[in-house]
Amino acid sequence: MTTLEELRQAIENGHPRDAQFLVSRALEEHIKPSLIVDQAMVPAMKTVGEYYKQNDADIPRILAAARSVRKGFDILEEKCGAMEEQSIGTVILGTVEGDLHDVGKNIVAIMFRSAGFKVIDLGVDISEKQFLKAVRDNPEVSIVCISSLLTTSIPEMQQVVKSLRRHDKEHSLKIMVGGGAVTQEFADTIGADAYTESAVDAAEKAKTFII
Repeated sequence: MTTLEELRQAIENGHPRDAQFLVSRALEEHIKPSLIVDQAMVPAMKTVGEYYKQNDADIPRILAAARSVRKGFDILEEKCGAMEEQSIGTVILGTVEGDLHDVGKNIVAIMFRSAGFKVIDLGVDISEKQFLKAVRDNPEVSIVCISSLLTTSIPEMQQVVKSLRRHDKEHSLKIMVGGGAVTQEFADTIGADAYTESAVDAAEKAKTFII
């Protein structure tokens, strides 16, 4: 089994320490960071993302896999700054005010990073003003991804989108929405640019917005 195959297996099995070690070993073997990401980390997280989508994996396993790939990225950034240099765009990500759920958001963040994006993760319970401040403080941002699992926080998502649209008069920002409480119909109603059902789909859709 090659180092990249071992790394993929370590991520899928949720072994962060093994993932760190194997990323370091891959770099010592002069494997390019882009290959480490494309041939091991991305396929592993896609597999885990599909498990999550099909309800074939429990939450602890998914989070362990997410931690594993995050640790791998940490090694790449520490040793060669690879991920920052290869960033294809910057995404702001957050769960709206009134919603403390973060599992889905965390998986989306990992998938965005795996796809080559720089991710500014605001966390959970994020207000309209916090989203706006993040956009103003990071003018390089091209995509804002808003999550909500609770139906009670849906009005807040609508308000965030409305505020972002007022701020972004030239429509240079692409707004993506998702989460258990969101539907395609609702996304269309509030004027979002995209809605996806899964973390894998979110990252792939975001790529289409990058010219």
